[in-house]
Amino acid sequence: MNWSGLLVSFLLEVWEYILVFIFAAIPWFEIALIIPLAIIGGLNPVLVALVAFLGNLATVYLLVIFFEKFKAWREKKRKVDEPSKSKKGKRAYKIWNRYGLPGLSFLGPIVIGSHIAAFIGLILGANKKSTIIWQTMSLAVWTLIFVVVTYFGLDFLNIGKG
Repeated sequence: MNWSGLLVSFLLEVWEYILVFIFAAIPWFEIALIIPLAIIGGLNPVLVALVAFLGNLATVYLLVIFFEKFKAWREKKRKVDEPSKSKKGKRAYKIWNRYGLPGLSFLGPIVIGSHIAAFIGLILGANKKSTIIWQTMSLAVWTLIFVVVTYFGLDFLNIGKG
């Protein structure tokens, strides 16, 4: 094969991983759909995992950052001060941050999508740092699960073996 053929082959392969990144970043596609499709399509499972994880995580991070900016802007525009939270309200907020966000983050990718889970968590009062930490852990775990199940599921079913 000549150099131009090698270059075209390389660029096509890189393009496939760019598409994995882009589709993993899009809500409703995300890692749950893209990882199995990419692995079934013959892409390297390790590279698929890394690229899909980073794609999904990038847009979740952007969502969190933009939500925080919007929230700060909205607070500046408010003319009326909100009443201070009661003791019960503060306790409910602590419970939500301690148990609600992890549950939402870990169920999100398979139930409602990671982007929606992050958005709901932020709306319900989770802070930016906690949301980013729990979403990162959740996406890492689900990425690993989807890659392992797809790879070994295909192996078990003898799919993709020549």
